[in-house]
Amino acid sequence: MTGIEFNERDFEYDVYTLVKAFYPREELRIFYEGEAEKEAEKKLCQTLLQVLYQEGKASLFIYQAGQCSVSDAIALDCVDRKTAKNRLKQMVYRNLAKLTGRELPWGDLTGIRPTKIAMGLIESGMSNAEAADFMRKNYYTSNEKTALAITIANRERALLAPVDYENGYSLYIGIPFCPSICLYCSFSSYPLERWKDRVDEYLDALFMELDFISETMKNRRLDTIYIGGGTPTTLTPEQTERLLTHIERRFPLEQVKEFTIEAGRPDSITREKLETVHRYPVTRISVNPQTMNQRTLDLIGRKHSVEDIREAFALARATGFDNINMDLIVGLPGETKDDVSCTLKEVEKLAPDSLTVHSLAVKRAARLNMFKEQYQEMTFENNQEIMDMVQECARNMGMGPYYLYRQKNMTGNLENVGYARVDKAGIYNILIMEERQTIIAAGAGASTKLVFDRGRRIERVENVKDVTHYITRIDEMIERKRVGIATYLQEGEFR
Repeated sequence: MTGIEFNERDFEYDVYTLVKAFYPREELRIFYEGEAEKEAEKKLCQTLLQVLYQEGKASLFIYQAGQCSVSDAIALDCVDRKTAKNRLKQMVYRNLAKLTGRELPWGDLTGIRPTKIAMGLIESGMSNAEAADFMRKNYYTSNEKTALAITIANRERALLAPVDYENGYSLYIGIPFCPSICLYCSFSSYPLERWKDRVDEYLDALFMELDFISETMKNRRLDTIYIGGGTPTTLTPEQTERLLTHIERRFPLEQVKEFTIEAGRPDSITREKLETVHRYPVTRISVNPQTMNQRTLDLIGRKHSVEDIREAFALARATGFDNINMDLIVGLPGETKDDVSCTLKEVEKLAPDSLTVHSLAVKRAARLNMFKEQYQEMTFENNQEIMDMVQECARNMGMGPYYLYRQKNMTGNLENVGYARVDKAGIYNILIMEERQTIIAAGAGASTKLVFDRGRRIERVENVKDVTHYITRIDEMIERKRVGIATYLQEGEFR
C-alpha cells in the first residue's frame, strides 16, 4: 500500500493522480495530518509521501519502510494558483521518476486534454518547435508524445477552421440501452431486456427535452449531431424512425456539417435498422468490435462473434454508408501484443474510414473494478510498442491521428487516439475534447457543456442517470437547462 499525507487540503487530486500513474497496481490512500485514528493504517504503507504547505512553500518527503529517502521543497508564494499547481506536480514527478527509475510517457500531465495545451501554445504564436520544447521542459512529456500532441493540434486547427464554432452549437442525444453490459463499462447503460417495455416512454421524455432545445437554440447554428449511448441501435426500426423523424422535424438538418450515430454493437445491427438510418441525412456511423478475438469478447460480456462484426460492417457498406468508424480497446483483460496484432490485421481487411483506439481505463462503476478479486489473476497489457502497432495499422489504411484524450487509470498510462482518412475525421470529437463549442446534451445521464469566453470558463448541466428518474423528472431536467442556457445566451449577446 502507498500513502500520501497532506497537512492542508490543497491539490490532493493532482498529486494523487500523478502518484497513481507511478504506482498503478498499488492501493493508494490519502491521509491528513492529525488523523490519530489512521496512524496504524498509515504505518502499513510501504511508501509514504508527505506534502507539507508552510511559509509560502511546499515540501515533499518520501519515506520507504519508515526511512526518509527524498526531501525537497519549492516556493509557492507570489504565484497564481495554476502556476503553483504546476510547480508542485513538477517536484513530485521529478522525485518519483528518480526514485522509481521510470519516466511516464506524458510526464506530469494528469489532465485528459494534452492536445489542448499544445493547441493553446501554437495559437499563442509559438512555432511547432517552440511549443514542443515548452511541453518537454515544463511537463516532461516524452519526445514521442510531444510530437503526437503537436501533430494532432495542427490537424485539429485545420479541421475546425471552416467551422464557426463560437457562434454555433452541437447536439448530443443519449440512448442509454445496451444488449448487455460489458465488463469494463462505466457509462450510463442499461440492459435492454430489462427495459424494453419502457423504451417508448423514454423516447417521449427525450422528445420533450429535444423540443425545448430546438426552441431555445433556434437562433444559433447547429453544427453537429451525435447520437450515442449506450447503444442507439438497440432501438427497433420503428423507434429509430420515430427518433430520426422527430429530429428532422425539430432541427435544421440542412445546415448540419456532421450527423453521427453509434451503431456500436454488431449484435444490435440489422439490415432494416441500417436502411432506416440511411434514409436520413446521417453522415457517419460506428461499428465497434473493441477486439477481434472471440475469447476476449466472451470474457468482457459481448454477446456476439467475430463473424458478426464482419457481417455487420459488410452490411453497413452494402447499405451505402461511406464513413464508418470502428472502436478498439487495447489493454483488455488477458490480451497480449499478439492478440492486438490479430485484431489489427482483421480490422485492416475491413478497411474502415476511421479508427478510434482506446487504452482500457477501469473506472469505479465498472464490474471489472467492483469485482476485481474475481479478475485479479488477469493481465492488462498495454505499452508503447502496442500503440506503435496501432499507429502503423492506421497508416497502412491511409489514416492520420486527428484527436486524442486521456482518462484516469489507463493501462500503460497512455492515451486514446482517433485516426481518420482525409475528410473522414469526426468534427464532434474534436469540439468536445478541445472544449471549443457548447454541446447541448439530451437524455438520461447526458451532460451539457456550456463554453464561455472561448473556453476559459466551462459550466455543466447534468441530467440524472437513472432512466426512471429521467422520465418522471423530465420537467426538472428541462428547467436545469433553461437556467444554464439562459446565462450562456445572455453572455453571448455581449461578446
